[in-house]
Amino acid sequence: MPPPTVYIGCGAGFSGDRLDAAIPVVKTLTKKKGPKYLIFETLAERTLALAQKHKQKDPNHGYSPFLEDYLRPILRSCADSGIKIVSNFGAANPIGAAKKISEIAKQLGCRNLRIAIILGDDLLNVFSNDEIRNHPTIEGLEINGQEIIAANAYLGARPIAEALRLGADIVVVGRCTDPALVLGPLINEFGWKENDWQQLAQGTMAGHLLECGAQVTGAYFADPGYKDVPNLAEVGFPIAEISNDGSVIITKADGTGGIVSEQTVKEQLLYEIHDPANYYTADVILDISKVSVEQIAANRVQISGANGKPYPPTLKVTVSINGGWMGEAEMTYAGPNALARAKLAIEVLKKRCRNLETNYPIRFDILGTVSVHSGDIGPDNYDSFEADGDYRVRIASKGQDKKIVERINQEMLSLYCSGPAGGGGFRQHLTDQIHTASILVDRDKVTTQIEFI
Repeated sequence: MPPPTVYIGCGAGFSGDRLDAAIPVVKTLTKKKGPKYLIFETLAERTLALAQKHKQKDPNHGYSPFLEDYLRPILRSCADSGIKIVSNFGAANPIGAAKKISEIAKQLGCRNLRIAIILGDDLLNVFSNDEIRNHPTIEGLEINGQEIIAANAYLGARPIAEALRLGADIVVVGRCTDPALVLGPLINEFGWKENDWQQLAQGTMAGHLLECGAQVTGAYFADPGYKDVPNLAEVGFPIAEISNDGSVIITKADGTGGIVSEQTVKEQLLYEIHDPANYYTADVILDISKVSVEQIAANRVQISGANGKPYPPTLKVTVSINGGWMGEAEMTYAGPNALARAKLAIEVLKKRCRNLETNYPIRFDILGTVSVHSGDIGPDNYDSFEADGDYRVRIASKGQDKKIVERINQEMLSLYCSGPAGGGGFRQHLTDQIHTASILVDRDKVTTQIEFI
């Protein structure tokens, strides 16, 4: 018989999220009666692309660099209290992630933990590069003839549910849809079928609300004086209570800051949803256009009314391509007449870069003005800003030739003695880049496997 309620907490909403956020979530989950799960959502398109780059350099890496930081403080508690863990820690190397978790478990004395690995999202063994290039790009940059580093399909929740049914205590996935981390446990516990569209929709909605961590508990919501959030420094991460009929209650870890309100839930509900009536996932097309959101107690919000439609015939795939190099360099000008000196620095940089005779895009900014909102070329009018102050000049460029990008950075460094007076605080970065593009592939071409460590 299915349990009346399943409890699922979130310990991270992106790779690099607060390392201690899961600790109060686990403490709260241990008090609950019924199946308990902890998810870590650590994989955006950019994160996966970077993971592919790390795996290229070292085949033993390519999984989440924060895996140990997240798991070591809570793994023993989860094992002792029966909290199962589901995460996309695997990134470009799910097997490597599972081996690392096994190593940590042994060090902590966690015996007999069954760690499942979901494979099948890596499509370079399925499609040739030419076949991938023949699929139209639906998002991101055009692939064209650029080097393809990886192609990863967004898997659904069914393989996760199957791994749990087979006895997994921890499930490690590479690329999957974010809500699948929550939907998989719900399918396992409630036995939802492939065409139980309403329940699958509610479960997907629960996953969508949890997937970004503290965004639903007030963190990304906070705007002082307009939307105040108590004790944001100790913001609690969310916990969902899901019933067999699919009704969802969102709350947060006990004794933590933040807030769960109708407003915080509505903001997260609409986050990244282009069409509220048609949110495509691998398991169901979610329709939240008639959802009801109700505050039923302090920091407890009930959400119901999601509708579901049959899943699409295709799966989304993130294609990672070689993006060359990006360079950034900065210098500060402060004190009397600082703005004029910063503007002169940019004039010098522009002339020097023209002499390089490169067609690489180069951007010049004076940070502290309107640089964030000024488009790709930077602002050209600083007359409304104070002459005296603290301004930071930035140059940024990107291209395939590392030496040219390095040379552009070097022009900023030369301003120490060959530029306006008083420049200081030089910093520079040179990073190799991976660009991403999204395509759709026939779901029948994607097969998954489950392995255990």
